[in-house]
Amino acid sequence: MRKVLLPSLIIIATSLLLIRIFYLQVIDDTLKLKSENNAIKKKYEYPERGYIYDRKGKLLVANQASYDIMVIPREVKKLDTLEFCQLLHMTKEDFIKKMEKSKVYSPRLPSVFLSQLNKSEFAAFQEKIRKYEGFYFQKRSLRDYEVNFGANIFGFITQVNEKLVSKNPYYNSGDLIGRQGVEESYENLLRGVKGIKYFQKDKFNREIGSYKDGKYDTIAVQGEDINLSIDAQLQKYGEELMINKRGGIVAIEPSSGEILALVTAPSFDPGILVGRQRSKNYTALYHDSIAKPLYDRGLLAEYPPGSPFKILTGLVGLQEGVINENTTFFCNNGFSYGRGRFMKCHPHSPSQQLHNGIYNSCNTYFAQTYMLTINKYNNPAKAVDIWSNHLKSFGLGQFMGYDLPTGKKGKIPDSKTYKRMYPNGGWRSTTIVSNAIGQGEVVMTPIQLANMMATIANEGYYYTPHIIKKIEGHAIDKSFTTKHVTTIDKKYFKPVISGLFDVYNVGTARSLKVEGIDICGKTGTAENFAKIGGVRVKLEDHSIFVAFAPKDNPKIAIAVMVENGGYGAAIAGPIASLMIEKYLRQKITRTDLETRILATSLQSRYAKLGGLSDKVKSQLRVSDSILKSKTIIPTFKVKIDSTKEQKPVI
Repeated sequence: MRKVLLPSLIIIATSLLLIRIFYLQVIDDTLKLKSENNAIKKKYEYPERGYIYDRKGKLLVANQASYDIMVIPREVKKLDTLEFCQLLHMTKEDFIKKMEKSKVYSPRLPSVFLSQLNKSEFAAFQEKIRKYEGFYFQKRSLRDYEVNFGANIFGFITQVNEKLVSKNPYYNSGDLIGRQGVEESYENLLRGVKGIKYFQKDKFNREIGSYKDGKYDTIAVQGEDINLSIDAQLQKYGEELMINKRGGIVAIEPSSGEILALVTAPSFDPGILVGRQRSKNYTALYHDSIAKPLYDRGLLAEYPPGSPFKILTGLVGLQEGVINENTTFFCNNGFSYGRGRFMKCHPHSPSQQLHNGIYNSCNTYFAQTYMLTINKYNNPAKAVDIWSNHLKSFGLGQFMGYDLPTGKKGKIPDSKTYKRMYPNGGWRSTTIVSNAIGQGEVVMTPIQLANMMATIANEGYYYTPHIIKKIEGHAIDKSFTTKHVTTIDKKYFKPVISGLFDVYNVGTARSLKVEGIDICGKTGTAENFAKIGGVRVKLEDHSIFVAFAPKDNPKIAIAVMVENGGYGAAIAGPIASLMIEKYLRQKITRTDLETRILATSLQSRYAKLGGLSDKVKSQLRVSDSILKSKTIIPTFKVKIDSTKEQKPVI
């Protein structure tokens, strides 16, 4: 039996192996398609990317036809290089460089030789393409922007790099991919699915027809259309208001977390990043290290929030029981909190409670509240961690999880922060009291400020901000419909909201009131320094404003940050009022504010960053060449000087 078993097993195994080899080599053709088979040629059919619409169905981004010249280096024969280059408006050096790059990628496989030809360029070359063996056209679609705004939201389309091609089998050399904005976030949906056609070639390398009568061919599937939460009209208006200014505007619908507007300034027309000039234009934008048009200030810029942060200081004080609505502090243009330490405040009535403390933006009131919160516990480290955790429940000091590929965490300090700053200890509430008024170590992005106001409008909860509204046939990610509840009890929000409402009625924003709309808001001013040539220079303060409206059943929450804009009610405040009215009414009645803001230019203030006066240059002892070659890096962190008066923060 043993003598029969072993030979039988060998025969069976050999038979199975032969059957498998026969199947793979004769019956199954798929391995031939996957290999670099010289007898089979692949041609890809590229789908249109999905269209992009706004929340009301307005078309924002469509597609237009484009053509790439593809090359298979091994098949290229001798050609008239001069004529070839003249047809495509390129130099001989460029021709040689591109051919070498294609050979490095693969002598046998097609790669992009020249991308994104328009119709006229394509027509001129098409007439003579028969003369250039090894070259052929590949039709693609490029973005066709129906609007000239929203560049930071959309992102752009560019060619994949070789690193991605090696990692992701979907992409081939020369394929297009979304970068930045929603083009990157929703690439897998927008790109669609490529189609493939296989062609049989003869021994002379000529196409002789479809391989296996098209048995393995697939058709291209267009990308999914998406609706953004953006209101196109509001976005356009926000970008117009920010002309000749720098900063960001973020507007959110409190009831859903949908982003209504995401403005960064300066911005640019998204259409300039389409076509053969894309690379040149992108390079110019990238190297503008002063205005930074590619830098999305709404998501990336981190600023001290200034006086809007007092809202949170008050809420934490109420939750911790160190104040109530009737707690009174006396302010005599500021208060002394230690030997030689004085926090200055602007003039108002001396007796301050929560309500008028908010609408008068009293530094004394909120600094005292903060110190009571920290001093409630014997251990300041424990107290700061409790305070920090309350703030983090508003989504601060962390990545917020929104559906855009860029962002910053901001900073909410905790005990670890101060143990690093003061390794020998000795810090206490008076050391870090500047946190109370949104200075010190607190840093926030505009989208965090807007989400903070959405949370207050909702009386204690928020939804993760997101820019997607609808994808046909797909559900929105559950993380965007999950309610996040803060650690502050709902009952404490009403008195704070009442104070914010009176900011517009009798407080620091009374000149910005819009008749018929109940707006709750808060002015803010953040000190601003720039490091120029290694020297710290004081520049014009940043103008900040946060608001939501209407007071009951809020429809919009907004944060406006204008760099070097000065007092909060000077520029940021009017922009917030105008944006709110535009969204709620689709028209503007405060034409006086609109006229003033549209005519306001801050370019002279920004010129200080790009080219300082001779007097200042002399004082800083830096040469013109250094000023022109060095990137100016703004620094925004401010601490209270223990020996000097603190400037009032309004």
